Amino acid sequence: MHRPLTELPKAHLHLHFTGAMRHSTLLELAARDGIHLPEALVSAWPPKLTAADEKGWFRFQRLYDVARSVLRTEGDIRRLVREAAEDDVIDGGRWLEIQVGPDGYAARFGGITAFTDLVLDAAREATANTGLPIAVVIAANRTRHPLDARMLARLAAQYAGRGVVGFGLSNDERRGVTEEFGPAFRIARRADLLLVPHGGELVGPANIEACLDLLHADRLGHGVRVVEDPALLDRVAAAGTTLEVCPTSNVALGVYSDLTSVPLPQLLAAGVNVALGADDPLLFGSRLASQYATMRAAHDLSDAQLAELARMSVRGSRAPESVRAQILTDIDTWLAAPPSE
Repeated sequence: MHRPLTELPKAHLHLHFTGAMRHSTLLELAARDGIHLPEALVSAWPPKLTAADEKGWFRFQRLYDVARSVLRTEGDIRRLVREAAEDDVIDGGRWLEIQVGPDGYAARFGGITAFTDLVLDAAREATANTGLPIAVVIAANRTRHPLDARMLARLAAQYAGRGVVGFGLSNDERRGVTEEFGPAFRIARRADLLLVPHGGELVGPANIEACLDLLHADRLGHGVRVVEDPALLDRVAAAGTTLEVCPTSNVALGVYSDLTSVPLPQLLAAGVNVALGADDPLLFGSRLASQYATMRAAHDLSDAQLAELARMSVRGSRAPESVRAQILTDIDTWLAAPPSE
């Protein structure tokens, strides 16, 4: 017998903007505007992805860009954020930090500032409608010039305390030079934003070390391959750095062959803080509660271990202290209740 995971209160710290779109919404918006979708985004959904090489990642990025192209109106943006909030609430989400690169949407929505204003207003509206508090992480793209990252870091700094809580660095780890993004992260750090670059998924421990030493990361997007370097694993555990682990995307992108190979038990045994996330549900077909369910099944996790994962997601967040305290209390209540499944 188990306790229902959709009722386990949790924070969601790794969710990309376009990737949060519902598949049904993608189909509806594409049909509205006559946009042709690849077969992988229609009848073959979720698409079979393997990004272990450059060709695989190119295919993943192409599908992501096609999906982003259906977002054409202000109403589309508001709908995406509202539905993402609704889905997280169904999954037991109690705090959401959604990651977005405004430069990828600026041309259609009046520039990076206008688009950021729209996203933040959509987040406030979704919170009012669903009760789920939503914060925004502005992310630079490591396949673009580091000067673009500085521009986005200044943008994020302007909105610090007004809905933006962090600054990230996403896309293919094999592209760009991590050190060159250091100035952007220093701008974000001066604004007291969380520093949350991706690292340690497609590339091994060397990029995790670079993110820690050169970008001074507070959290790491993914970071699972830290287990390949025992000394670095101990360092991450001792520093209390939270890893945003997204099991289903690790498998879909070919990082691990199956869910039992995702090294969650090794991370937990080493004392690493782990926050499970869905990454891009649109492309991976699995939302927040499913990450907990797959890890429960793959590694025979107890409800006590799953509750601790939920606590770590809360502790790794930028949720206000009052929100944190309430979620942590509700996690204890969940664990104290008798199993029902």
